[in-house]
Amino acid sequence: MRARIYQPARTAMSSGTAKTHVWLLEFDQENAREIDPLMGWTSSHDTQTQVKLRFDTKEEAVEYARDHGIDAVVQEPHKRRSNIRPGGYGENFATARRGAWTH
Repeated sequence: MRARIYQPARTAMSSGTAKTHVWLLEFDQENAREIDPLMGWTSSHDTQTQVKLRFDTKEEAVEYARDHGIDAVVQEPHKRRSNIRPGGYGENFATARRGAWTH
């Protein structure tokens, strides 16, 4: 069995980082998917791709994979840039704004 260990990125629809602090162990697909001739649905006999194991640290995930004989690849997370300016959208309309608001 082959798997990957990674830390999920935040969703594109939010700026929060709530679900990005865990590490996931996710199995790779071993068999190709097939199209059901009757319904046209895509299916697979490989049920391991549905399994996602959550761990608090990367070391716990690597140790679990090693103990259970899983060939795991670790993907390091991309760090967020630190040049994010403080404030938010509402500061564009503040009365103490430096500079003119042009629109």
